[in-house]
Amino acid sequence: MNLEPGASRADPLTRIIDAALERAGGWLPFDRFMAMALYTPGLGYYANTLAKFGTMPQSGSDFVTAPELTPLFGRTLAAAVREALERTGTREVWEFGAGSGALAGQLLATLGDAVERYTIVDLSGTLRARQQEALAPWGDKVQWLGELPERFEGVVVGNEVLDAMPVKLLARSGGRWFERGVVRAADGALAFADQPTDLRPPLAIEGEHDYLTEIHPQAEAFIATLADRLARGAAFFLDYGFPEAEYFHPQRHMGTVMCHKGHQADGNPLVEVGRKDITAHVNFTGIALAGQEAGLQVLGYCNQARFLLNCGLLAQMEQADSAQRATATHLIHEHEMGELFKVIGFAVGEPWDAIGFAEGDRTHTL
Repeated sequence: MNLEPGASRADPLTRIIDAALERAGGWLPFDRFMAMALYTPGLGYYANTLAKFGTMPQSGSDFVTAPELTPLFGRTLAAAVREALERTGTREVWEFGAGSGALAGQLLATLGDAVERYTIVDLSGTLRARQQEALAPWGDKVQWLGELPERFEGVVVGNEVLDAMPVKLLARSGGRWFERGVVRAADGALAFADQPTDLRPPLAIEGEHDYLTEIHPQAEAFIATLADRLARGAAFFLDYGFPEAEYFHPQRHMGTVMCHKGHQADGNPLVEVGRKDITAHVNFTGIALAGQEAGLQVLGYCNQARFLLNCGLLAQMEQADSAQRATATHLIHEHEMGELFKVIGFAVGEPWDAIGFAEGDRTHTL
């Protein structure tokens, strides 16, 4: 019997997935599998002790995010956060999925007394321990929660959070739509299997060719819950993705699910389960609509390059040494993070002309 590389029937996560498959009649929708692979307590990728974040694979890390790449990211984002704190009359920052704690440290150092409390909402106990060590200099100013409170206020920040939320896979084959799930194949390996479904992408996909894509009910439900519970404040989410028309373009027929391990990318989430990251690009139109339908106002939407330039990245670079300047260019180069990564902002109540979207706002494309 062949199992995916690095797995065995004795592996605890494998046993948990097999038990879930048995309870579900042998077929798990992909979003349930993805949730287990990433978030099973102590075993899923974001819940275990693997290094994850870092600039080089030699450290045992799998990928680098903007705050680990350069502190200029957080220092620049702080301009948008400071403005939002002032505009909303709030004193607290809330960060979802704070990773290594690097962004929190950069924001705290830059914002100073403008922030009375910094609250991190993170499901991972191992990441929380790493964050607590990194953020020890700020003492009781930083607190951790395992879930969103019923009511809160402040400015919310989420960098590469939405892409890690489980997605459903939809596959069009022979003109019919199916939901793609996970099964155990005859040889014992995990495999994909499709079942007929009434689910559809939000846009009709032109053409008759076979097509694989994702829908994002969990990310959109998260935004709706955030809107329901945020009594006063604003929110900024930075992630890779597209507006709806680009996301469901006829040529994007293989979907966007991607895995990361050792700073290498691959497209097979069914091997090395729990040992590598699984992500999907964000449909920013769906995120914007979820926020609007729940009562939030869209402050703006643009690519990361334009957002950071609007917030003063060039001035930050002028004050940095040559090595930092060179690294910071990765944040804004079109062929790196500058164009693929987008930023969307929300506000409770009356919106304002937010600094991050002063030029290059693409809200009209959502």
